[in-house]
Amino acid sequence: MSSFSVDLSGQTALVTGASQGIGKAIALALGASGAKVACLARNAEKLEATASEIRAAGSEAMVIAADAVDSDAASAAVDKIVEEWGQLDILVNNAGITRDTLLPRMTDDDWDAVIATNLRSVFLYTRAGAGAMMRAKKGRIINISSVSGLMGNPGQANYSASKAGIIGFTQTVSRELASKRRQITVNAICPGFIASDMTDALGPALEEMVKQRIPLGRLGQPVEIAQAVLYLASEAGSYITGQVITVDGGLTA
Repeated sequence: MSSFSVDLSGQTALVTGASQGIGKAIALALGASGAKVACLARNAEKLEATASEIRAAGSEAMVIAADAVDSDAASAAVDKIVEEWGQLDILVNNAGITRDTLLPRMTDDDWDAVIATNLRSVFLYTRAGAGAMMRAKKGRIINISSVSGLMGNPGQANYSASKAGIIGFTQTVSRELASKRRQITVNAICPGFIASDMTDALGPALEEMVKQRIPLGRLGQPVEIAQAVLYLASEAGSYITGQVITVDGGLTA
């Protein structure tokens, strides 16, 4: 698969949920484009693997093992990046989990855990990162939502609510942070069904049913989401803010 190429040399990025899947693909793509990348998630061992690949490709990487729902950890992560690298240019809020089940069987903990990881983390890291970007008067914030935030999906009341919340959050914060003097953009990307551990859990029969609903007839690849992130992070995306970009093979068309 061809790779979208941009030059992010001299820029720094923070990616939450960078230990695997879409988050790892985004971190690798940013590193391959020249950015210094701080990789954040709870699993330090997996993060180090992501960071090692970035370093092997010739860029710098930082590992921050932290829980994305911890407010103090969010502030500390941004402070560490600014202290060591001088600035935070790109923030990608990608951390996310699923706890799928139909509403009558959904527990309070199922609801709270998904809302916390998927939505509260976006608030915490955007608030922390926005301070550094406002002082620098520039920055790119890219929030990973989902097509489940655009349309109903049985068994995902908690997940859909969290991802729809990200869209509303993105649109509001984009208006708060943008000004003539402050070139900060805030956008959301809605992936469709992307090949990952989550879609592996569907099993072959259900995966085939999913593919039949997608006009392009296949699951997306994590790198295809990473390429959308690169575009929004690049100079080419400088006049795009408050937008929701869907990358789903035509699923929601």
